[in-house]
Amino acid sequence: MPELPEVETIAANLRNGSSQIPSILEMEINKAHVFWHKTIAEPSVEDFLAKIRGRFFTSVKRRGKFIHFPLDQGHLIIHLRMSGDLFLRPGSAYQDPSYPSDQHTRTIFHLENDWDLVFHDTRKFGRIWLLDDPQQLFQKLGPEPFDQSLTAESFFLMLHKRKRILKPLLMDQTFLAGLGNIYTDEALFRAGISPKEISDRLNLEQAEKLLVSIREVLKEGIRHNGSSIDWVYRGGDFQNHFCVYQRSGEACPRCGTAIKRIVVGQRSTHYCPICQPLINF
Repeated sequence: MPELPEVETIAANLRNGSSQIPSILEMEINKAHVFWHKTIAEPSVEDFLAKIRGRFFTSVKRRGKFIHFPLDQGHLIIHLRMSGDLFLRPGSAYQDPSYPSDQHTRTIFHLENDWDLVFHDTRKFGRIWLLDDPQQLFQKLGPEPFDQSLTAESFFLMLHKRKRILKPLLMDQTFLAGLGNIYTDEALFRAGISPKEISDRLNLEQAEKLLVSIREVLKEGIRHNGSSIDWVYRGGDFQNHFCVYQRSGEACPRCGTAIKRIVVGQRSTHYCPICQPLINF
């Protein structure tokens, strides 16, 4: 599943454009086609197609793992889920083999000047909303990792309030928005904290180190345009800088011990048993 750095990269590409692809800002949506009706979470497909027509993109934002498009009227919100991708391409590119196969295209927004915003989703788990108020979706999300109001002290209190195993807690979007399997494993390794640690056992210094590590790992992931660990994701190279994720059996970059793979909270988890002990057990 795309995590914060991958979603941020996609949003930035659409917002800023490039030498070959224009920015989506101020583009008008002439019409849309929905090829998998379950992709549209709200409103009905019929209402969605009617309401999206003629709208303009005024901004491109990210909230957690959601891509948020404020429009001149309403808000278009997309969650990529397990295998979604979102990109701008020329309207004439339907048969171009360099683009993903059209059999997995779930929704196309036909824009002005013959450009298409394409939502491609192999596993069909991604969802699209058109809402008057985005807080309808966002109100249950936890704080953003980069939120300036998220201090070491407030993070420490959050950890102690929940009293849960750290790995699944950090991936809980109601606790902290944006982290998934990759960046949780990498942040815990950088902080030297076991993924099996209980959150309320961390002291203030350890909580601060973990928060700093989360931010450092996410910033590094964004600098590398995210991670390309599946054919679905394109362009990122942070996978070349993993310390523990998907490196089971390989030497820890710090101590040389073999990286171990375990299951924590029903999720595959990678860590160094020497560098990440249960420090407060």
